[in-house]
Amino acid sequence: MHIAILGGTGRVGSMVANALIKEHTVSALVRNSEKADRMLDKKVTTIEGDALDESSLRQTLMGADIIFSALSTDKTTTLSDFAPLCLRLMKEYDIPRIVTIGTAGILNSRNQDGKLRYQTNESKRKITFAAEEHEKVFNYLSNEDRDWVILCPTYLPDEEKQGPLREEVDYLPENGKKAPVTDVTDVAFREITSPSYHKARIGLAL
Repeated sequence: MHIAILGGTGRVGSMVANALIKEHTVSALVRNSEKADRMLDKKVTTIEGDALDESSLRQTLMGADIIFSALSTDKTTTLSDFAPLCLRLMKEYDIPRIVTIGTAGILNSRNQDGKLRYQTNESKRKITFAAEEHEKVFNYLSNEDRDWVILCPTYLPDEEKQGPLREEVDYLPENGKKAPVTDVTDVAFREITSPSYHKARIGLAL
């Protein structure tokens, strides 16, 4: 299987790329090739460019069987600008599925019907811009015919593996406090190679 990865030098993206390359082929779109050289296995094909640059994105997605996106918001509209471009190219290249890393803020609230966690006091974040960006991606995906899953971890510390994580469709597992990057990587790997969920948001927490 050939996997296209966006956000390949991030914490989750790099770990997923290095895990996948042992059994599959991987192309990763990166903004900094020197950083990629330090973080990614030499067998990963890297494309230096921007996720909003159609030429770079085409080069990354061409021939892919599935897409994994670990793009962050970086306090910009990158995510919401990227989503429609990516979906258009998925149709053009007939890529059936995308797995993305979202945020627990876009899961359903347990206490207030019809609201997402970031819109209630369930979320401790005062600044909601990132969650709003992830919600836009969720809305784009929900209205398309491609298969998708958004993995929505709570706090993502750089800690040793402690999982397996608890998983719940549309909601954060009750009393979930953290989801170590290493454990989230395991779930992402599974959803890329042997999917358990389709067209769903998945809350992740210990």
